[in-house]
Amino acid sequence: MNIAGFFAGVGGIELGFKNAGFNIIYANEIDKNAALTYVYNHKHKLVVEDIAKLNDIPNIDMIVAGFPCQAFSIAGYQKGFNDERGNVFFTLAKIIKDKKPSVVFLENVKNLKSHDSGKTYETIFSTLNNMGYYVTSSVLNACEYANTPQNRERIYIVGFLNKTAFDNFSFPSKEKLNKKISDIVDFDKKVDDKYYYSDKNCKNYEMVKNGVINRDTIYQYRRIYIRENKNNLCPTLTANMGTGGHNVPLVLTKYGIRKLTPKECFMFQGFPKDFKLPNIADSHLYKQAGNSVVVPMIEKIAQNIKLAIYSNNKEKL
Repeated sequence: MNIAGFFAGVGGIELGFKNAGFNIIYANEIDKNAALTYVYNHKHKLVVEDIAKLNDIPNIDMIVAGFPCQAFSIAGYQKGFNDERGNVFFTLAKIIKDKKPSVVFLENVKNLKSHDSGKTYETIFSTLNNMGYYVTSSVLNACEYANTPQNRERIYIVGFLNKTAFDNFSFPSKEKLNKKISDIVDFDKKVDDKYYYSDKNCKNYEMVKNGVINRDTIYQYRRIYIRENKNNLCPTLTANMGTGGHNVPLVLTKYGIRKLTPKECFMFQGFPKDFKLPNIADSHLYKQAGNSVVVPMIEKIAQNIKLAIYSNNKEKL
């Protein structure tokens, strides 16, 4: 099945579906820095443009999209459809209506379901229903369903035009978490000096030093306090973790207290070690990692979509 991806970011959703055996032929992303990372790692066509200005979208079998979540996020202003980032859903809906793919896959923050007393969620569902899609959704945590040591809850929405394929589909089951923080972070390895905290580059270093005291876990530096994550998981990575003292993930290593590197952040999102990062400012890379998806989670859902479609086609034979 040929797939088009929208709000593609660095291509996490596309990578998950590719790993599950789907064929990505087209993607769209407006952020030029994210596009740099995208083309470093994907060979199919990427159009860097505002989604409202697209006019060359090919016919496809499936549309996947992680439409902007900040408008609905608890960490944001929760403006939803009153925010221009939330309104782009309706632009996406027009594309879905025009192309009529057999499957639609959407990803967003957990808070989407409760935003505006559930009205935002109901609008998305009714919009897809009115176009003929049978729709289901689930909130899944990557640490419970994708063997990824990050506490990251997201809502996944799947729509099928075919009722039998819809009936055959189910979201993944829980699996035991075997992967540890130490599988991603090497606490005994020296990294670039710019990632380490000291009294020379951090005005709140005494607070940081007194708060970050245990190894083999991850802390959050949240401007005025340090929070230890005692569940042996990476906290939810955010888009603003590279912009100063907000939600910065910290670790205590052999060589001192430091923030996670951009590469480590991508690996906590389940990107492979060979995923390439362009030579751009770390702040852009942190934003890209925080805005992305957990690739193994996407892959598992994509595999179940594939099974649902295969079962449906098999019944027709």
